[in-house]
Amino acid sequence: MDIFWGRYSAVFYSASGALVAALLAGQRPLWWWAAGALLALTAIGLYNLRQKQHPVLANYPLLGYLRYFLESLRPELRQYFLESDDEQVPYSRNQRAMVYQRAKQQVAVRPFGSLTDMYADEFDWLNHSIRPVPVPDSDFRITVGEGPAAYAMSVLNISGTSFGALSPPAIQALNAGACLGGFAHNTGEGWLWPYHLAGGGDIIWQVATGYFGCRTPDGLFDATQFAAKAAAPQVRMIEIKLSQGAKPGHGGMLLAAKVTAEIAAIRGVPQGKDCISPAFHTAFSTPDELLQFAAQLRRMSGGKPVGVKLCIGHPWEFIALVKAMVQSGLLLDFITVDGAEGGTGAAPVEFTDHLGTPLQDALVFVDNCLTGAGLRERVKVGASGRMVSAYDIVRGCALGADWINMARPFMFALGCIQARDCASGDCPTGLATMNPRRYRVVDVDLKAQRVANFHHNTVHALAELLAASGVSHPGQLTRHHIMRRQSGSRVLPMDELYPQVEPGALLRGGPVGDARLAQFWPRVSGASFGLH
Repeated sequence: MDIFWGRYSAVFYSASGALVAALLAGQRPLWWWAAGALLALTAIGLYNLRQKQHPVLANYPLLGYLRYFLESLRPELRQYFLESDDEQVPYSRNQRAMVYQRAKQQVAVRPFGSLTDMYADEFDWLNHSIRPVPVPDSDFRITVGEGPAAYAMSVLNISGTSFGALSPPAIQALNAGACLGGFAHNTGEGWLWPYHLAGGGDIIWQVATGYFGCRTPDGLFDATQFAAKAAAPQVRMIEIKLSQGAKPGHGGMLLAAKVTAEIAAIRGVPQGKDCISPAFHTAFSTPDELLQFAAQLRRMSGGKPVGVKLCIGHPWEFIALVKAMVQSGLLLDFITVDGAEGGTGAAPVEFTDHLGTPLQDALVFVDNCLTGAGLRERVKVGASGRMVSAYDIVRGCALGADWINMARPFMFALGCIQARDCASGDCPTGLATMNPRRYRVVDVDLKAQRVANFHHNTVHALAELLAASGVSHPGQLTRHHIMRRQSGSRVLPMDELYPQVEPGALLRGGPVGDARLAQFWPRVSGASFGLH
């Protein structure tokens, strides 16, 4: 009975239809076309009956394709019809709507009260002042580095977005938006390309384990290439990428669909094959060597600020790096802390979900470590990892950041719809693809203006929040400004949840206030990232 109205029925009726159409065809071409199409369906069904690679198609030779079709639509159906307004997957509809409104200069207000459950565990908020200060007219600059090449960094900047991961017009629009808004754009590990330079914006050049843009044919660091390219006026800082929040301990991934001839030629990798960067640097292997490498890059770039980007893992490894700075006197200019919740175009699922320290915990640890070592005023701290609003900036700065980097929100400003199809090369908006037929739809001038709008409106919202709290700069925020609910009846300021370490406490040898620092500081040195 399966033949007539069960799982094989589609094959039976396709064959029957092909026979009927052939009998009726005569001199009428339309019937011959119908017969051919039905015969093709019959052939596909008969093939599926015999194959064993796809059990669903073997049991449902034609009807099984309906399952794959509906599955392909699932993300879109869920996003537009089933997803709640505040469900973060990873960004909620409300968060995306806020970015779209700010990017398009639309009113981004919410009527009828908050939709947030303020009595849920882990809910946090900013305490306001009974005497607010005037709203500051500023984008809150932070000086990074020393000397003539020091950089005045905006409080909000574009996080690492590599060419290849993003399309040529997407890169150019981001950088042009940074130029319009007066903030910085991190290249990601894919190196500095003409599309960055065409935008005219300030650049943070990220030097990662693949050394793209400054590598020898066998993949090692090439100092001559670096010195020549780091001299570009648009390059304002150098960031050594140690690890990335979405996949710490794993090299960068640019999958084959995006490795075009242009990418292959510049990166020095085979076209059409996955480009997987090494998991670790070959230019150094100890904290002391890392600091020497950073000093070398600073010299070769004319004194431009040099720092590192990392996701916090084993605490003693970061403590060893900080202790090496104290002992050697060679300092990093900045540290970018990437939370485990950070985004990427491609990463192994287990790495994304279960590896690395989330941003808030990592920020507190880094701030405490630098403060305890007496380095906090000199070494600046950036933060990145699933932040989208002005309140996210407030909380990040209160926990220890000097500035915030965002990538995915700026992609929303470009028009990203969170299709989460970044690795395939089939991005529906033309942003995360290297297919010219897809990225032709990206209007660089329009999108650049929206990037600048999002930055401006978010920083303005930040200024209003700061004024309401009684402070005039995010650098004045401390952990006691933020409250967090622990349960229905227990609320604590974050300085009680995350005790602050006294400046120089590690150097004096007294009580530290953070058990990890007290435990590992005596057992590390610049000679190794391990314990002794």
